[in-house]
Amino acid sequence: MRLPAGRKAEIAAFVAESEQVTVAVLSERFGVSSDTIRRDLDQLDADGILVRTHGGAVSRSAMVVTEKKLDVRLQLHTTAKEKIGALAATLVDDASVIMINAGTTSLALARHLRDHRELTIATNNLRIPAEVSPKAVNDLYIFGGAVRFAGQSTIGPINFRVAGRSGDLELRCDLALISVGAVSADVGYSTSNVGEAVMMGEMISRASRVAILADSSKFGPPLFAQVAELGTADYLITEEAPPPELAAALKRNGVQVLLPPDRVG
Repeated sequence: MRLPAGRKAEIAAFVAESEQVTVAVLSERFGVSSDTIRRDLDQLDADGILVRTHGGAVSRSAMVVTEKKLDVRLQLHTTAKEKIGALAATLVDDASVIMINAGTTSLALARHLRDHRELTIATNNLRIPAEVSPKAVNDLYIFGGAVRFAGQSTIGPINFRVAGRSGDLELRCDLALISVGAVSADVGYSTSNVGEAVMMGEMISRASRVAILADSSKFGPPLFAQVAELGTADYLITEEAPPPELAAALKRNGVQVLLPPDRVG
């Protein structure tokens, strides 16, 4: 019989080799219950050996790969992002209040707002001020907090304090446009950083309407941190139709999939 310490060492080695595994796979491989595997993974995560995810774990080295620097990610899937940005801009009404999160797809959206007018924009994306047309904006606010250099973004609370007023202002927006790292049928929308996930979730909770921006490369296994469940969004804007399982889940949850004109029909 395999001792617990030896089993955990073997699990750590297996996760490192596989990069991403599920509880079910580990349970079958090591011949123990799912609850036992979950406890082992929780301990290995606490020890800093791997990263616990919904339904499994990923290796630390795989997490580093997912945190590509922004300048590298700007060169990936550029055509898809431009199509998504142009389509997302059509949901934005003049004189409305919008929240936009960090991400390269969000930058494409900002560029396509050039013909809009009198917008109020709140964002944690430090590149937005350089990308959006000054003619389109009445007011632009950057949420404060810790700076993530790799993503050129801030991570902090979704609020502002005003001199002479006790407490934080309650913030609401007409539309939140949220670029995510992954879209999956079971977990919903996710990203690789906990702080970003919390901030994105707060933006969503403050919006009358929510549009998720994700190119087709994001359809697949969830990342480390869940942002929100599928049904929290009104729209999923992408450049290719989702695979059947995801498409069915989106439909069940009332999410409208928006595709560029050349992909509709």
